[in-house]
Amino acid sequence: MRSIYSFICRLEAVLAGTFLLLMVALIFTGGVARMLGHPLNWTIDLATCFFAWGCFLCADIAWRKDALMSIELVTERLPRRAARALLYFNYLILTAFLAYVVYAGTWLSWVSRARSFQGIPGVSYSWVTASIVVGGLLLLVTTLLKIRTAMHEDGLLRAVPATGR
Repeated sequence: MRSIYSFICRLEAVLAGTFLLLMVALIFTGGVARMLGHPLNWTIDLATCFFAWGCFLCADIAWRKDALMSIELVTERLPRRAARALLYFNYLILTAFLAYVVYAGTWLSWVSRARSFQGIPGVSYSWVTASIVVGGLLLLVTTLLKIRTAMHEDGLLRAVPATGR
């Protein structure tokens, strides 16, 4: 299971970087084409799609690496037990929110499946809204893993011995 998760993390990083590079290349190409008198309107639309995917994937990478901004002004002054309780409460809020994001994103992807993306025939708007679902699921898995790690650190979960099966 760890090797599958490790593969997903590597794939996520490659896709996030690729989407962000493609976004920049498309915006630059569209700007140059417009300057030359031959605007390519579809470049901005496709860059927007790549931006949506890149944002969600990068958010999960940052969350997994604890690279998101945090304000610890209050929690560092609390007793350890209160700080840990606040951490679990925060994880609970995040888990509920991300579960809702996955649910609402799935519904949005389903209802927008017949809508074409920016008028491009044959390209469903669901390709953009699916980024909400995939990103939300990845963030939810990362949050659940953070909860498990915190519970192990606090001794609330004991390690399951390997059975060799």
